[in-house]
Amino acid sequence: MPDVVTEERDLLRAADALACGSGPVAVDAERASGYRYGHAAYLVQLRRQGAGTWLIDPLGCPDLTPVNDSLRGVEWVLHAANQDLPCLADVGMHPDLLFDTELGARLAGLPRVGLGAVVENLLGLSLAKEHSAADWSTRPLPEPWLRYAALDVEVLVEVRDALAGVLAEQGKLGWAEQEFAAIAAAPAPSPRTDPWRRTSGMHKLRSRRQLAIVRELWQTRDQVARTRDIAPGRVLPDAAIVAAAAAEPRTTEELTALKEFRGPAARRQARTWLGAVQRGLQVPADRLPVHSLPSDGPPPPRAWADRDPDAAARLTVARARLAEISDELNVPVENLMTPDVVRRALWQPPAATDLEQVLAGHGARPWQIDIVAPVIREALTHSAVADARDQSDGESAVRPSRAAAQQTWSSTPSGPRQSTAS
Repeated sequence: MPDVVTEERDLLRAADALACGSGPVAVDAERASGYRYGHAAYLVQLRRQGAGTWLIDPLGCPDLTPVNDSLRGVEWVLHAANQDLPCLADVGMHPDLLFDTELGARLAGLPRVGLGAVVENLLGLSLAKEHSAADWSTRPLPEPWLRYAALDVEVLVEVRDALAGVLAEQGKLGWAEQEFAAIAAAPAPSPRTDPWRRTSGMHKLRSRRQLAIVRELWQTRDQVARTRDIAPGRVLPDAAIVAAAAAEPRTTEELTALKEFRGPAARRQARTWLGAVQRGLQVPADRLPVHSLPSDGPPPPRAWADRDPDAAARLTVARARLAEISDELNVPVENLMTPDVVRRALWQPPAATDLEQVLAGHGARPWQIDIVAPVIREALTHSAVADARDQSDGESAVRPSRAAAQQTWSSTPSGPRQSTAS
């Protein structure tokens, strides 16, 4: 087990060692999202051939730029990179090249894509995962936790090599490389508009007044959680926010009578939560939040049949064909192309000559465009009226043959009579 790097001089030694290593570098980060506010990294693990394994404590070394500089031009191997790249960026680490073993496993059609399952599938090793939900902000970190963290990068490069071989055999390695390059080049995500709208269970609420209460409770909880550096869900669960918004309590007694507020922590801050509820109740009618924000995208698919039957027909055709291709290629349908991009092209069809350009403008990669553009182009030829007519003609053509088959079964002495019904 390597010692945890907590001082600048040891960080520089780690950077020098990693720079002298060879081949890709395995990278992982441990967070404390269920315990602390935000998604900061509380441990960063790296392993490279010739350099060994390094465990770095971002609390002691908050700027890992020296390590990042030592790995310029080196391929980083991560599992589910989108989960770790934001917290790595916060400590000054940005990959130039990337191999995501989780995404690679999806493209390869592996049945399970968690790191433990992928390691077992490709290397025949069992990877311990008993500390995955630990509070990594704990100091000092227990040795069993550190051993678990080190194991996460121990064989990651071997997994990368095995997975690259599988993808190459399937003719998908070029697809994967395009996906990895897109992840590495992607800008930091923009802050969400109205993040309170992601409150779990909010769909149960019907009035705009109740939404205003959710907003006030969510913002109050967020302020408390940020100040105390505690995960918001540990300050007040989403279920409690929704319950209070639905009940619209006027007094602390009414609030604490709700089962979601009977815990000691919720009761201690009952006045704080009631104050948020009261602010929501006092929002002027013309400033109440709407149920959904305006979007530049198409409506939900369930509304297409009423709003644009032709678009609904196009979507039905495209979905069926993409499902077939997904099975043929053994690639999840959402990885063939982001469903939102497909829906945008089908809802407001671009000119036929502009289709590939439009898809690329929405972030589709060349390999995705090669596969999906013909499907969309064919779907764009369909309309509700024409499809209904074709279906009716097809049923008419089938009916005589079905009747003949039934007559054949009925008139055959040795045929079982129940076959007539089938």
